[in-house]
Amino acid sequence: MSEEISDAESQQNAAEVTPPTAAASPGTTRKRRKTKRSQYIWATGKRKCAIAQVRLFSGKGEIVVNEKPYKEAFPRLEYQHAVESPLEAVNSLGKFHATIKVKGGGLSGQAEAIRHGIARALVKENELFKLSLRKEGLLTRDARIKERKKYGLKRARKAPQYTKR
Repeated sequence: MSEEISDAESQQNAAEVTPPTAAASPGTTRKRRKTKRSQYIWATGKRKCAIAQVRLFSGKGEIVVNEKPYKEAFPRLEYQHAVESPLEAVNSLGKFHATIKVKGGGLSGQAEAIRHGIARALVKENELFKLSLRKEGLLTRDARIKERKKYGLKRARKAPQYTKR
């Protein structure tokens, strides 16, 4: 009996000595991940066959795509504006640093996948951004992808030329 009491007391004392685990404050809606340097918000954007993994840090506003500045990765202004558009929609162009990994598809699909990913990450950062991003159409995933080729046809829908005789 005395051994059982001493075991129970030792377990109780051990529970008192160890600090309780830190819980997230109730009311925060941010989902942040910790890295060695700082915290970030992540999201995934998709368009055609392109998939972009976006990490959004609070910072000075540079956007890095596949370890290159986004202006090097996307030389056309059309694609650069697509990447910047979610940040412009919420007036935070110089407030966030984005690190992005994108693969698959072409430049157009990659730029729009990045746009979709940045918009999703901004909504995770602040729910109030959702209305303006939704109004601009940046949160909707564009599901149009290339249609598969069917047998007996030249492409997805183009049939061989019909010959009567």
